[in-house]
Amino acid sequence: MIGNVKYLLHPLHRLYWNFKYSNYIPNMTITIQKIADFKDKSLLIVDDDNPFRERLARAMEKKGFEVSQAQGVKAGIESVKSKKPAFAVVDLRLGDGNGLEVVKQIQNSNSESRIIMLTGYGNIPTAVAAIKQGAIDYLAKPADADDVEKALLADPSTKPQPPENPMSADRVKWEHIHRVFELCNRNVSETARRLKMHRRTLQRILSKRSPK
Repeated sequence: MIGNVKYLLHPLHRLYWNFKYSNYIPNMTITIQKIADFKDKSLLIVDDDNPFRERLARAMEKKGFEVSQAQGVKAGIESVKSKKPAFAVVDLRLGDGNGLEVVKQIQNSNSESRIIMLTGYGNIPTAVAAIKQGAIDYLAKPADADDVEKALLADPSTKPQPPENPMSADRVKWEHIHRVFELCNRNVSETARRLKMHRRTLQRILSKRSPK
């Protein structure tokens, strides 16, 4: 019964269903299309991490995409105005603003564009915000070219398989703490207050490398 429910009328339904019923639909697997099947292969990558963006661009070109790059929000919006991309990979946090602004511009220019959001902080509220703006999926960095390709070319009517190597509970906790730390403008005292942690405990966590 669950497998027959048409929950994919809106991407937010898909996101909710994935979290709520992921343990009940073991036979639903993701269907990957081929870039050769698409007439428009244009891909815009917006990321202010130059080495990462350039590596990803080269890898995606090898996979058959026609790639253009932008370093920030302003450059990304200008690129969209000059050419409407069929695909886009946009980092959430950019040096000159929020990547959701680029997503909004892409959606206004081409509502059929397939957009993937990237971020160093994996959290559901941000995923929901990205999908509301028009993104079809959300990947936590570092995401490699294979992950990006699968997300861009996935059939939206199918459910992705669980990740082969999901983040450990310690890594999820570390990501959450660092996200709150950044939102508090790297103020240790304010972060500790919001997380209801002792300041020294927080400082020890922040001084350590991210767990695997």
